[in-house]
Amino acid sequence: MRLRSHLHRLDKKLFATVAEAHLPGLERVLPRVSRAADNALLWAGISGALALSGRRRLRRAATRGLLAVSLASPLVNLVGKQAFNRRRPASAGLPIGRALTMPRSASFPSGHSASAAAFATAVAMEAPARIAVPVGLLAATVAFSRVYTGVHYPGDVLAGVGVGMAAGLLTRRIWPEAGEAGRARAAATAPADTCSPDGEGLVVLAEAGAERQVDALLHDLPGARSAALDETGPVRQAAASTAAPATLPGEVRQAKVLGVAGGDRAMAAGTSLALEAGVPLLPIPAGAPGEFSQALGLEEGDDAVAAYRSGTVVAVDVGRASIGTTGEERVFLNHVGAGLHPELARRTQARRHAIGKWPAMVVSLAGLLSSGAEPADLVVDGVPYRTWMVFAGNCRHDGRGPVPVRRQRLEDGLLDIRLLTAAARLPRLRAITSLIGGRLGLSRHYRQWHADTLTIEGARSAAFDGHQVRTRGPLVLSKRPRALHVLR
Repeated sequence: MRLRSHLHRLDKKLFATVAEAHLPGLERVLPRVSRAADNALLWAGISGALALSGRRRLRRAATRGLLAVSLASPLVNLVGKQAFNRRRPASAGLPIGRALTMPRSASFPSGHSASAAAFATAVAMEAPARIAVPVGLLAATVAFSRVYTGVHYPGDVLAGVGVGMAAGLLTRRIWPEAGEAGRARAAATAPADTCSPDGEGLVVLAEAGAERQVDALLHDLPGARSAALDETGPVRQAAASTAAPATLPGEVRQAKVLGVAGGDRAMAAGTSLALEAGVPLLPIPAGAPGEFSQALGLEEGDDAVAAYRSGTVVAVDVGRASIGTTGEERVFLNHVGAGLHPELARRTQARRHAIGKWPAMVVSLAGLLSSGAEPADLVVDGVPYRTWMVFAGNCRHDGRGPVPVRRQRLEDGLLDIRLLTAAARLPRLRAITSLIGGRLGLSRHYRQWHADTLTIEGARSAAFDGHQVRTRGPLVLSKRPRALHVLR
């Protein structure tokens, strides 16, 4: 009781100090900021702006921020205030211009401060510093304004901030962070000793449309150099199984680290060049990040800059495909698909953000089947199948179904193989029911296994990381375990 009385006296003394303070220029600003945070409207407005930005990290920050506020608010208002029932401070000595209408609820802890701290903590988990820092300063301003306007003691505010921060951290248990949710495990290697502070030795190859991301990276790493990534040249080059160093582009021969700005097709081309040159690869997301960049936890160009400066290098598996009898070879980082898989994956990706992955997959498959698509007669590892699609992923993928995306590891040495076979009767209707039943493990037409090699015969074409290629003769897939070194 003596400690409690001492803290109460200290709280009142601090409140009196703030009440007597005069901050020129803030006498009118702080009350308005405090009122703007009523009912969490300020944080809802900021969330709306972040969501409308179109950037995935900011959309996640908005969602996590509102989730944190929804956790903090009932903890404070339904638990804390009811348990302590502390009376509000007497604000008779405050200037009229900055006093607010005294709320009728209990004083301890501060609900406004809890919501502000919860939102700022949650946003800091997802958003870059240029967004998280201003939001944090605004949250601190709201918390201070509650004392400055006379509606809370400093102790109320500190308790609210503590509850809010705890609520923000609690969202990680409910919804993992973007890096945690998307970052797959990879084998650690020795740190890179070729990453200079200004980017000297970094050569960035950029696919068409990635110029803005490359300019931003060169601003942060002025010693780096860039060159255009030929849409056809590097892809054809990626088909070569080996290449003498003299056949590499001049820029690549001089690189200590090879950066590639673009999507999955560009990453596959860059992988071949990086392997031939014997240098680490730095993926630089451009536009919507590809599957490989997301699996590494790289969502934006800022992430690539941070990965380069950290010097952290991991080793990942590379898929290898031998096509036909000509000896042509390609590398792939994500997956190879045959049958309807390439088009199904493309349509699913286009719809998944609007209606969700599984509804998008069912709708896309129904559209393909209604357009007259037919199953193909393929021989998979010597076994004949009449099949709608074949998927072979680089490393094991999560979940069931023929179009998986997320991986837990990038270095397990295995291919994740999935088939959706055609039924003898009502094949189109059975294809849709098998897609749904395969997810639930109830369909005999859906098959899945793991291996280190796979041979497919009879496929007229195949998609390598989304890039369609005509095939003549057998398609033999295998792995190069931990062959590629990547900065992340």
